[in-house]
Amino acid sequence: MDIQRFETKARMSRAVVHNNTVYLCGQVAKDASTDITEQTVTTLEKIEELLESVGSHKDKILSATVYIKDMALFADMNAVWDSWVTPGMAPARACVQAAMAREAILVEISIVAAV
Repeated sequence: MDIQRFETKARMSRAVVHNNTVYLCGQVAKDASTDITEQTVTTLEKIEELLESVGSHKDKILSATVYIKDMALFADMNAVWDSWVTPGMAPARACVQAAMAREAILVEISIVAAV
């Protein structure tokens, strides 16, 4: 079984590819001092960049798990998500409210995609 790990550190890899499937670690905003809209935009940009770096694309996303700090931010996060997802290519998705690793983080997204 061929397993490829990308940007591996002691605790985790940013991406792992196995059997033509890529698993991304949770991605957060480039700048956590911004609002939920900007955090979602830059998190999705990071996801696109990481997927492309391993030979995948946002249209190949199989599932997404969205962790949101406060469900009061759900509609604003969804507005960005809905404009980002290619029509007809929406992945399976779950969204849960969660405590974040750092206070300023409002959203974290974990992705599984085909390569």
